[in-house]
Amino acid sequence: MIDKPLLAAVMILLTLSLVMDYSLSTYTVLHFHYSDFHFFIRQSAAIFIGFVTMVILSKMNPDVWFSRVGLTLFVLFFILMIAMQFLPSSLVNEVGGAKRWIRLGPMSIAPVEFFKVGFVFFLAWSFARKFIDRKEMGFIEEVQAFSPYLFIFLLAVVIIAVFQKDLGQVVVLGATLMVLFLFVGSSIKFFFTLMSGAFITIIGLIFFAPHRMARIKSWWGTVQNDILSLLPFDGVSDTLRVQAVKEPYQISNSLNAIHNGGFLGEGLGNGQFKLGYLSEVHTDFILAGITEELGFLGLAFVTFTILFIVFRILKIASKVKDPMYYLFCIGVGLLIAFAFILNSYGISGITPIKGIAVPFLSYGGSHILASCIAIGMVLMISKKVPRNSEGHIL
Repeated sequence: MIDKPLLAAVMILLTLSLVMDYSLSTYTVLHFHYSDFHFFIRQSAAIFIGFVTMVILSKMNPDVWFSRVGLTLFVLFFILMIAMQFLPSSLVNEVGGAKRWIRLGPMSIAPVEFFKVGFVFFLAWSFARKFIDRKEMGFIEEVQAFSPYLFIFLLAVVIIAVFQKDLGQVVVLGATLMVLFLFVGSSIKFFFTLMSGAFITIIGLIFFAPHRMARIKSWWGTVQNDILSLLPFDGVSDTLRVQAVKEPYQISNSLNAIHNGGFLGEGLGNGQFKLGYLSEVHTDFILAGITEELGFLGLAFVTFTILFIVFRILKIASKVKDPMYYLFCIGVGLLIAFAFILNSYGISGITPIKGIAVPFLSYGGSHILASCIAIGMVLMISKKVPRNSEGHIL
């Protein structure tokens, strides 16, 4: 028996995604002269395909199909991420010099969304083979043991952060990798060494990319007064203060939309900031749009549902016996949690905007389908969990 509460929670968010995509895309539809149901129809198609795929995967035997599906995702989309950099513009969508989508007729796919799921499978599959029964290692042994995974991750960093200019996805993958290292027995010393290396790498990727520096300065301009007021030395505060930065209108409008929603919201369809003030409100800023129209209660409902999904995934992980299934479920839970945290922190101005989609909510076929594949594989695993006569997890 699959985990029905997990499936129900995912379907609730996918249904809300359809409703909010229709409501929040009003200005974009008018601006580009699309039909009223343009985004609704496209999102409906993605959700239908994702739902069917999720159900099919959930009915498969995990002992036979789990590794085949996971390995296919990892190898196929790793190759596609590399190959798309050499494909002609007629086959890829290029935005700001970054090739992120491959055209498939009227549709486009973002290989990185599927690669994330495949990467988590690869880690779970390999860690279960190499580290579950391994004794405690010294620091040098840890470096030697984990270096192949770090090498593959660095390749992904080059492809995703440098060629695709998508640092947010790297942050999600990197955070997931480091937490999984802890679950297979890495030491705290090794963990903090990785943290230091990751911090230096991110700083380097920011400094060598003008568009990221501009985004950091824009974000810092909104929070510098609050942060610098805590420092005891005026000289240090003056040195760190940024002057004459371009006003971060996206963050300002996002915060205004959240504030405008209040506790109960303006009502479905009655949001004001979606009318040209907040671009991409049905994609990366969908949480701001939901909060304006459905209020704090709507945002709390979304947050609770995401937390419930992560909770169910981790509960399945805690009860399954196979270490590969255990690690994969944890990895999927981490992918969902980190993506939600990065997006919500970004739209509220706590951190710079990363361009990360909200799991199961934001408009976009690739992330919807990839998320459904990940949940389908978790549901496949959930059949291995012991249950009582009423179907509850023991």
